[in-house]
Amino acid sequence: MTVAIIQARTSSKRLPNKVMKIINGKRLISFVYDRVKVSKKISKIYIAISNLRRDDKLAGYCKKKKYNIYRGELNNVLGRYCSLIKKRGISSLVRVNGDSPCIDPKLIDNAIDIFKKKKCDIVTNVLPRTYPRGVSVEVIKSKLLLDLNTKSLKKFDREHVTSFFYKNKKYFRIVNFKNKEDYSKFTLAIDTEKNLKLIKSALIDKDFLHLSWKKIIKKIYKK
Repeated sequence: MTVAIIQARTSSKRLPNKVMKIINGKRLISFVYDRVKVSKKISKIYIAISNLRRDDKLAGYCKKKKYNIYRGELNNVLGRYCSLIKKRGISSLVRVNGDSPCIDPKLIDNAIDIFKKKKCDIVTNVLPRTYPRGVSVEVIKSKLLLDLNTKSLKKFDREHVTSFFYKNKKYFRIVNFKNKEDYSKFTLAIDTEKNLKLIKSALIDKDFLHLSWKKIIKKIYKK
């Protein structure tokens, strides 16, 4: 079984406090958590939150919901991951963004199956992207992150965790899985108020937890 780590913060510039937005009586971060929890191959879920005071409310909410949380540096997200990996003895993980309430548990399970079968460093669906933003899946060998954390990196690479690997892909065993049809022009991530309003109709659906990403696309984009 593999661990999922949901990275979350409240200081997003385009839509501040988005992970704490309330939709139909439920916080956005809970939509993400609950969708990941549907996965059949995730053994435990952690929410990696910054240790700044501005994120205390988010951390408090997650504790109240009895989510497993871990707090670390705001911009050094790689360091946050590695501290958690060491503390909990994690061998591999699925990286999930806290603004992705439409993350698809079946995509997660598929990626984990590929990761185990191919025995690679990373399995992803963003290299190149053929799925919508907001359903990005990355399964990563923990040792890869621990080794990377010892290097002198640009701030961007510490904040975006996997960017270094993609820029230097010839040195790593990266397997990308594609969708037959290119949906990369669509977004299911919550980046702006406009995105939130668009995706809200899916979030309030009584069967949302079990809607596939394709059904969500059809519902909100009428595709």
